Amino acid sequence: MSETLRDYCGVFAIANVEEASHLTYLGLYTLQHRGQESAGIVTCGGRHPYQHHGMGLVADVFDEENLNKLPGDSAIGHVRYSTTGSSNLTNAQPIMCEYRRGWLAVAHNGNLINTVQLRNELESLGSIFRTTTDSEILIHLLARNPQTDFLIALEESLQRLQGAFSMVLMNEDYVIGLRDPLGIRPLSLGRCKDGYVFASETCAFDIIGAEYIRTVEPGEMVIVTKDSIESRFFATHERKAQCIFELVYFSRPDSHIFGREVNPARENLGRMLWKECPTEGDVVVPVPDSSVCSAIGYSTASGIPFKQGIIRSHYIGRTFIEPSQSIRDFGAKIKYSPVRSVLEGKRIIVIDDSIVRGTTIRKIVKMLRQAGAREIHLRIASPVWIEPCYYGIDTPERSRLIGATHSLEEIKKHLRVDTLHYLSVKGLHEAVGGSEDEFCNACFSGKYPLLFPEMAEMMTQGHNGKEVIEAEKRLVHVEL
Repeated sequence: MSETLRDYCGVFAIANVEEASHLTYLGLYTLQHRGQESAGIVTCGGRHPYQHHGMGLVADVFDEENLNKLPGDSAIGHVRYSTTGSSNLTNAQPIMCEYRRGWLAVAHNGNLINTVQLRNELESLGSIFRTTTDSEILIHLLARNPQTDFLIALEESLQRLQGAFSMVLMNEDYVIGLRDPLGIRPLSLGRCKDGYVFASETCAFDIIGAEYIRTVEPGEMVIVTKDSIESRFFATHERKAQCIFELVYFSRPDSHIFGREVNPARENLGRMLWKECPTEGDVVVPVPDSSVCSAIGYSTASGIPFKQGIIRSHYIGRTFIEPSQSIRDFGAKIKYSPVRSVLEGKRIIVIDDSIVRGTTIRKIVKMLRQAGAREIHLRIASPVWIEPCYYGIDTPERSRLIGATHSLEEIKKHLRVDTLHYLSVKGLHEAVGGSEDEFCNACFSGKYPLLFPEMAEMMTQGHNGKEVIEAEKRLVHVEL
């Protein structure tokens, strides 16, 4: 994606395997693309928890010394980008607490949409929150649940949550992986030696030699103890709403999510682009790196050669020194460079996975023109992005989405391309192999599987669309 959307988080858990902290470190390392602000690991050594968290990348947070201080054969880990709660060490996960049932550690991928209601309710009853994340709410619900059986208390607490939550939990008796009833965020189950492992993506299994078993089903808890594994469903739903953008952009191409391999799905997006809008050209050029698979699919279907006409720098740190004298489009130039020999005098078909605001792709198009491209035909391997995401992707409000505020012709003129085509919603689902009842595509269609409670109430009371949109803005950008 030329204009980076921030991902939510990545979670990892391992049960009954020696050197759990080291294996969790490796798993989190491969999930680094899902969050770069903080990282954390909690282990269970004997019956006692050990933890280490830090701000920054996994390799910066952990070293051999602090990993050796995390003993035990079970662990959970987390990499974070903040979608609720500010970016600071207090909000780093896994969250670990001690309460009347003992200790509990929780790592969460996704966003709850009834955070405000639950937090207000719990605070009115005397709960004191340590963090500003929505993930801590589950711990307070568990602490107040009167059930003596932990698993029953967990089921009842989970039934209070609304939104997207793939979680891994650990206490002295269990390691648990679970998904919300709509299955919005991915979570997979694998086998490692004589134990089990959970991860947001299966690429985390490959690095530790774990075997993929299956995806954790929506509404399911998979419970691992020292000598058993059990599946229980805490809720069911008549449909699924798995985030289709995982297959378009977020997940690594070598991962297996939602029962699908990501790489073939992305190549199919490119083939479908060619099917919907065949275009004459000399070269197919991806905007690296997330559009490479789709560009290969387009090239295969069209017979037009695939060329790397844009090179992306992989060594940009979190900060860099900008020149004191202004250089136009400096940010784009430090990240992308054109290959003039590929572009000069050519009709190029540029493949990108999506357009959000349109600012970065406009600079890339300008760069391609300056490198001598004769024609630029922009093809987007997803539909027009028209609505923000409430379930864990850090997207701008609707007014800043170019697809929501401009017609296709206006976008084409703004980007200064010769032609522009987005993949259709129908083509998207056909390419990944699933119906609209299996995926959430609200960012492209406006059909949300879940609404904020306040928005749903307003709609039933007959409020007009403008009033609902204003409520949406207040709710999405609330700072806890």
